[in-house]
Amino acid sequence: MAATTPAPRAVGIDFGTTNSVVACSSGAGDAQLVPFATPDGNASVFRTALCFWQDDGPRGALAHEAGPWAIAEFLDFPGGSRFIQSFKSVAANPTFDHANLFEKRLRFEELGQVFLRHLVARGGAVLADLPDRVVVGRPVRYVGSRPDPALARQRYDAMFGVLGRPVHYVYEPLGAAFSFARRLQRPATLLVADFGGGTSDFSLVRVDAPGAARRCLPLGSAGIGLAGDRFDYRIMDRLILPMLGKGGTYRSFDKVLEIPDGHFTDFGDWSRLALMRNRRTLEELARLRRAASDPQAIARMIAVVENELGYPLYDAVGQLKRALSSQDEARFTFESPHLALDVSVRRAEFESWIAPDLARIGETVDAALATAGLARDAIDHVFLTGGSSLIPAVRQLFVDRFGAGRIESGEELTSIAHGLALIGEEADMEAWTAQEEDPA
Repeated sequence: MAATTPAPRAVGIDFGTTNSVVACSSGAGDAQLVPFATPDGNASVFRTALCFWQDDGPRGALAHEAGPWAIAEFLDFPGGSRFIQSFKSVAANPTFDHANLFEKRLRFEELGQVFLRHLVARGGAVLADLPDRVVVGRPVRYVGSRPDPALARQRYDAMFGVLGRPVHYVYEPLGAAFSFARRLQRPATLLVADFGGGTSDFSLVRVDAPGAARRCLPLGSAGIGLAGDRFDYRIMDRLILPMLGKGGTYRSFDKVLEIPDGHFTDFGDWSRLALMRNRRTLEELARLRRAASDPQAIARMIAVVENELGYPLYDAVGQLKRALSSQDEARFTFESPHLALDVSVRRAEFESWIAPDLARIGETVDAALATAGLARDAIDHVFLTGGSSLIPAVRQLFVDRFGAGRIESGEELTSIAHGLALIGEEADMEAWTAQEEDPA
C-alpha cells in the first residue's frame, strides 16, 4: 500500500481592523490558536495597533510597540508618542501615501511589517519557526468609497513578505466557512456572515460530506466597508457628542449660530483626540465656551481633550454596545476626576442609530446571494461570526431572511484564523485563492 503524503503544516493569519488572530495547523487536520503573552496574561486575540516614540539613540530613530503594549505605551506617554490603530482600513486607499511619525514617514507596508514583527515575536516559540504555507485572510471588499484591490494586494505582498514565506490570500468569511464545516456531517449550502471592525463580508459555500475529495466549494461573495467601528461611532455621535456640545449654538456678535461640526471630527477615532491637546485648539475651545449657549457642554469637551480621556471614553462606548446585546436597556456610565456621565440607553434607541447601516448590510447580503445565483430558501445554514454578530438587530436581519432555525454562531473572534490554517493543509490551494479580485 502506498504511503499517504502528509498534509503540509500551515499558519493562518486573520489580520483584522481591530484585532488579529493567528492559528497553526499540525498537518494532521487540526489547528490550534496561537497564544500571545499579553500584559494581562495569555490571549488568542492581538489588538491591531501600533505606538511609536522617539528613541534615545540616533537622531530620527523610532522605538515602537504593537498590540496591547502599544495601548499601554500610548496611555503612559500620549503627548510624546504616536498611536495608530485600524491601519488596515487604508490598505486599498490610493490617497494614503504615508503616516507622519515625528521625522519619519512610513508607508502602509512598513507599518504592517513593524506590526508583524511584533506579532511573531509575541507568539513566542509557536511562531519562531513559521511553516512553509502562510494563509492570510483578506476582505471581500476593502474599506473606502473607491477601494483599489490591486493596490491593497501590492501593499499586502510587501507587508507579509517580511515573513519570508509564500503567502496565499483567502476571503476571510471562507476561512470561517471552512472552520464551521467541521460541524457538518452531511452536504449543505452555507452562508457565512463575518462582521469585523471595518468590514462586513459574506460568502456562500457548498459543503460536501466528510471524506469528500473537496469538502468545500466557494460559490459567491460580497462585502461592504462598514461594521463594528461604525456602530461605535453611531453611539459616540448620537449619545456622547450632544453632551459635549454638538448640535448646540454659540453667539457671534448679534447672531446665534450652530457650533460647527468640525470641532467634533476627531472624535471619530479616540487616538486622534490626543492631537487636539495643543495650545491653539484649547484656546479656540476656551473662546467657544465663553460664547456657547451651553458653556458646561463645551467644558465637558475640554475636559475630554485636556485629560486625554478618549480611550476610556471609547472603552465605555464598547461596554454599552456589548451590554445592549444582552439587555433591553443599559446605562452608559463614565466616571473620572474630570468628567462624569451617566445616562440610560434603550436597545431600541441604539438600533435606530444603526438602522441605515443595517439596511446597507442587508442589501449586501442579497448581493452575495445574487452572485452565487441562490435563493434564500437554498441556504441550509447561516454562520454568524465576528464581534458585531452578537448584536440582536444584526442577528434579526438574518432571521428575517432565513428563519431562526438556520442561524448558528460561535467562535466570533477566532473562527477565521482557525479555518485559514486548515485551508493551508489543502492540496488544492488554488481553488481557494483563485477569487482574489473584488466581485463586480
